[in-house]
Amino acid sequence: MDHTPADSIPWEPAPAEHFTGTVFFGPLSHASDDGLHALAVQFEPGARTDWHWHPDGQVLYVTGGAGLVANAEGERVTIAAGDVVYASPGEVHWHGALPNSPMSHLSLTTGGATVWEPRKVDDAEYTG
Repeated sequence: MDHTPADSIPWEPAPAEHFTGTVFFGPLSHASDDGLHALAVQFEPGARTDWHWHPDGQVLYVTGGAGLVANAEGERVTIAAGDVVYASPGEVHWHGALPNSPMSHLSLTTGGATVWEPRKVDDAEYTG
């Protein structure tokens, strides 16, 4: 058993090369690259990921605040605490906080590292 008290989670800033705004990561798993990768993510208001996808898909479980998720096909949803979002394997998408609310979620993936598209979510895409 491996117990990590909440105040011992090693929160670190998300890399600016793949995020807009202030975002922090809190690792929750110790799995290998192809095992379950569980991550707590905190977005300040207006912060968001860049366009990306996951080889085996991604489950997001929103733990607080409110945010947005959109995919390359034009689907866009507002999310809030308790919501679950599933991005299919290879589905290009982004997610982040609303302009006036922070948002936190758990990110659950398998199958290896996130694949980042070579572009940021611009303001027009973000505001919809």
